[in-house]
Amino acid sequence: MENISIFLAKFWGWYLIIFFLILSLNPKRIKQIFEDLKDQKFLIITAFIAIIIGLLNILFHNIWEDSWTIVITFIGYISLLIGLSLFVFPDRTINWINIINIKFLQILYMLLFLVGVFLLNMAYGIVPF
Repeated sequence: MENISIFLAKFWGWYLIIFFLILSLNPKRIKQIFEDLKDQKFLIITAFIAIIIGLLNILFHNIWEDSWTIVITFIGYISLLIGLSLFVFPDRTINWINIINIKFLQILYMLLFLVGVFLLNMAYGIVPF
């Protein structure tokens, strides 16, 4: 199970850092994503992808231990919940995401970056804890 935790820590760590860099270097992309969410086809595809990623993450890594690996489990459940809410309650979820994005944009992106750095540190053992 340790190999799966390390693999997912690397995957989610790099993903979150890349996502942070893309959105930081190209802020227009954020507005484009929210505009695209108004299109039902894009919304359904996004919801399905989030559900699939969340389910795969949970099926391979549903570890509820008092260690750093619980972060990976939380990411899977968050992905699944966002995908399900986009699919079942699309308008409410988009409104909720818009409110969070407007009020907490910098905090949210910095949190994504820090979680990514934390996961990469745990996977590669750069700074031992």
